[in-house]
Amino acid sequence: MHDPGPPRATSVGESVELSPRSPDPDGTYEWTLRDAPAESDARADGEPVRGSDDDDGVLVPGATSRPDAPVVHLRPDAPGTYVLTLDAPDGTHRQRVRAYPDERRPVELRVPAADLPVDDSDVDRVSLMWPHNDRLLARDRPERDGDDWVCPVRVPPGRHGFSFVANDDPSNEHRDAVTVPGPGRPRVSLSTSVVEGDGDAEAVRITADAAAPPDLDGGEESTPDDGDGASGRTAGESPVAVDFLVDDRDAPPETVARIESLAAGDALSIPVSALPDDLAGGVRIHAVPHGDRYGAAETVRIERDRSGAAGVDEAGSLAARDPHAPPKWADSPTIYEVFVRSFAGDTLPTTFREIERRVPYVESLGVDALWLTPVLASPTEHGYHVTDYYDTASDLGSREAFESLVAACHDAGIRVIFDLVINHTSRDHPAFQMHAAGVDEYADHYRRADSAFDVTDTDWAELADGDMPEYYFNWRRIPNLNFDSPAVREWLLDVVDEWSAVVDGFRADVAWGVPHGFWKEVSDRVPDDFLLLDETLPHDPFYGEGEFDLHYDTSLYETLRSVGAGDAPADALAGAFARAEWLGFDDPGLQMRYVENHDEERYLAEYGRGALKAAAATVFALPGAPMVYAGQERGNETYRGPIRWHDGDNDLTDFHRDLAALREREPLLRDGAVDFAGLAADVSVVDGDAERVTAFVRRPDEDDGEHGGDGGASGSNDDSDGDDALLVVVNFAEAPATVTVPDRVETDLFADRAVDTDVAVDSVAVLR
Repeated sequence: MHDPGPPRATSVGESVELSPRSPDPDGTYEWTLRDAPAESDARADGEPVRGSDDDDGVLVPGATSRPDAPVVHLRPDAPGTYVLTLDAPDGTHRQRVRAYPDERRPVELRVPAADLPVDDSDVDRVSLMWPHNDRLLARDRPERDGDDWVCPVRVPPGRHGFSFVANDDPSNEHRDAVTVPGPGRPRVSLSTSVVEGDGDAEAVRITADAAAPPDLDGGEESTPDDGDGASGRTAGESPVAVDFLVDDRDAPPETVARIESLAAGDALSIPVSALPDDLAGGVRIHAVPHGDRYGAAETVRIERDRSGAAGVDEAGSLAARDPHAPPKWADSPTIYEVFVRSFAGDTLPTTFREIERRVPYVESLGVDALWLTPVLASPTEHGYHVTDYYDTASDLGSREAFESLVAACHDAGIRVIFDLVINHTSRDHPAFQMHAAGVDEYADHYRRADSAFDVTDTDWAELADGDMPEYYFNWRRIPNLNFDSPAVREWLLDVVDEWSAVVDGFRADVAWGVPHGFWKEVSDRVPDDFLLLDETLPHDPFYGEGEFDLHYDTSLYETLRSVGAGDAPADALAGAFARAEWLGFDDPGLQMRYVENHDEERYLAEYGRGALKAAAATVFALPGAPMVYAGQERGNETYRGPIRWHDGDNDLTDFHRDLAALREREPLLRDGAVDFAGLAADVSVVDGDAERVTAFVRRPDEDDGEHGGDGGASGSNDDSDGDDALLVVVNFAEAPATVTVPDRVETDLFADRAVDTDVAVDSVAVLR
């Protein structure tokens, strides 16, 4: 089936990419915009709109050399619903896009010329680089205004990091940030029940629990800060509504309209008579929260339960489930990242066999999943410049050796996560070489850009006058693949099929560079027990909208580094945790928490041993998936250097083992809610650096909703933590601190000792 996937939501000013699924490169596809809001220019003449090359158009065909439009980009110009059809080899498919009002606000990015790392007289030009222009250098040019460089932009509310790059050279980068006032994104979780309707007929009731973003400092237009210590929240919340959208793939338009008309506020009750007669594939209902802004959708599938359970008739009873539920094994797993070519140490070359020989060590750390940096053929040590998607790197070993490593991990109860690199290839990949050489079959495989944007001074082969490959930053050796091409999509989906049959999960490199629609297709394509982990920079909840199971928690990561450096107090951790809610993440258990990774300097080298232990304890004591980067636990100070096997820090290694073991023993550390108030507010430092100490509570999560609960940080300061709660105290200072805690606390579970109201905390105490 070439259906285009679920209904989509966006806002005016954002572009949505639409594509057939399971594309046939030899098939013919044509998109038509059938209906649009009355205020849209697409309704000006009342006729259907097909893709136009007009850059200002509402429906723009993808960048290919094809006469048809297999992939299009919808650019809503007015709020409302856009209805499209896709004529494909297997028939006509319907696609709807719900557009909400423009969320962007005007702001001026301003940097004093004196702040650039180049003498003013030597600056010829400046480039803006940030997520809002896909880190594409030379696209947006700040202009000189007196003593400043200035660039006017429109962006949504939030704190946005950006760089002004002098002379288009990233080594001349000045980093800064701008805060745009405004509300965060709402969040939604769904609960379902099957009830008796009129005449004893069954009905399904879907209830949406929609929440406004937390207000961090009491102002209706407030915006969270990334690490300045903001930790308080008030209840200044605006109303949140929910739109229920029936998936157009599962029912004809008249049935879709009938079901959607049954919504009443935050609930949708569907009698069995309103459902399609054939429920073989189920009916998917998507719920989009919206208020001042819109949020990521949640989904429930209604289907027949034909399990043969008692009381179920031959036709089957109605049932509901979450079609995007993460695999059960990935509920709060401990992840261990290995940079493959340095794992064996400083004398032996790393191979799959050498990693396999060290699986007992990985098992001893209490690890649930092993994430390996890229293992496919590549000319680079790091492996992110892939030259063959179907063969392992020769220096690491054969595919058989890799599968032996996977089997050894499985025998030890460890899952394997494969680093999937599909945003780009190496320019040494044969596909790019044939593309650059003008082979027709590969003409559309890579994105092209105007050579005026080239910042590398590379002598590129031109396929048209004045063009070059597109690349991010100054990554001239890894050109971006073109997802507007059905041939590229078919190729990369085949790669997904190839390796998802071997490993247990993908970590998606540069996930932010690949279209959402493609990730939705990947999610539907991989096995049910397969984990998808995104690299999205910065933190973005929309990659959890039927796409990824776990997300890089860049909010906590950045704050941990600020605390380690002494630029923020330890209490800033509360603000970082709340920021994920402000951004629109509903479930804090779906975050990968980490102190360092293969792209960053080692935390130990930057901030010291005491701060590292406190930071590691923090990621293990919060909900989500704690990640340890190999060498972190051995005292490594070089970010990709060989693991310190013979001279490593065994005490630090045992510290990480103890964190993993305690997390395994104590369910509240994995599944409980988080409260930075309650008992935590009663903790006071009586000896030590109070700025380096913070506390939080892990308590039972009262939300038992089928489709996830908030598990979030409570702003209450009541006495509801109860005897089952755990009080976690972390100390980022090198010297121990003594804290006073409530008298109900009796035991430090981490140190396995009795305590009274004055507790000495080296790096962490977990108190009950």
